Amino acid sequence: MNKRVMAGILAGGLLLGGCADMPNHRAAAPAQERHPAVPTRAEALAVIDKVNGYWQRATPATEWSFWNVAVYHTGNLAAYEVTGNEAYRQYSERWAEYNGWKGAKSDDKSQWKLTYGETDDHVLFGDWQVCFQSYLDLYRLGPQDPRRVARAREVMGYEIGTDRVDYWWWADGLYMVMPVMTKMYKLTGDRRYLDKMVAYFQYANGLMYDADTHLYYRDARYVYPQHQSVNGRKDFWARGDGWVFAALAKVLADLPRTDPYRPMFEERFRAMAQTLKDIQRPEGYWTRSLIDPAHAPGPETSGTAFFTYGMLWGLNNGLLDRATYLPVAARGWDYLTHTAVQPDGKVGYVQPIGDRAIPGQVVDRDSTAHFGVGAVLLAASEMAKLAH
Repeated sequence: MNKRVMAGILAGGLLLGGCADMPNHRAAAPAQERHPAVPTRAEALAVIDKVNGYWQRATPATEWSFWNVAVYHTGNLAAYEVTGNEAYRQYSERWAEYNGWKGAKSDDKSQWKLTYGETDDHVLFGDWQVCFQSYLDLYRLGPQDPRRVARAREVMGYEIGTDRVDYWWWADGLYMVMPVMTKMYKLTGDRRYLDKMVAYFQYANGLMYDADTHLYYRDARYVYPQHQSVNGRKDFWARGDGWVFAALAKVLADLPRTDPYRPMFEERFRAMAQTLKDIQRPEGYWTRSLIDPAHAPGPETSGTAFFTYGMLWGLNNGLLDRATYLPVAARGWDYLTHTAVQPDGKVGYVQPIGDRAIPGQVVDRDSTAHFGVGAVLLAASEMAKLAH
């Protein structure tokens, strides 16, 4: 990677700077006064069992491999790795087999598209690639049948062989594909996966990163002042930034500790964590519009779960200070387990599929979705490791 590209990345998208628009820190202060107890490992595992048992009893494994379902499986396999519950691994294997270990299924490379699309020719669109995270994990867990990673090799190998860098133009895409790139590097040893990942990340930063807040707009349509919240503020969508924060944790989990790119990702992860700490609500959740709670008030689970997962991962891996960030993670966990997760294990308060915080949209205890459950399982798995 040349020096100009690296400098652009480290700058973090200063072109999107503009006036600072951080929330009043006094509004967040009450959150710092609450210190919920950290659960025992057994308590964290019980949450996994309740949530995943409910989901798998109610949801067949025979569903498509598009992002909304595939994200659940990233959480399911994280749950498997801390519980050893074979039913979880087998559930994801049935899903992978049902989809032929593929995302979008077209074999005609001349027709492969990278724009948004839900059909089989949108092979290069990241929402069809997140499934590769789970296929690669299942391959690693064994058996190491080449068929499990053949399509990932074909698609991602093709992609890094192109000159394009504009693959990730929306915040969600960073979660969908950045961890695939590091997993492909671990599988193949081909450094192009890391170099291309960083080039694609730089492109995304230029579109969406706000250097003042260390947060990401969902995509270029929502950059301030072109787009504003109802109160004229910068509008950062919680789940969008949740995708990014969780993606950074996943990338760092697989990136070698001596890799030259690692300091850049660690710096971005810590900067986001600082901002997220300061804007957490006293009840433990983050609102859908992160720095304008009045834009779409009330709890939301998917963004909160991804943030809690990232905080816990940072604590478990020595990137975040325990005294500073454990209370943040504990409050997030308290919200997830006492408000989001219902007595029967259903995960509620998940904002439906969308791309922004929508004023007036109903998000309540009956609002659930695959990706919200997956995010809760990721957070619970890291909490089990912390408690252990």
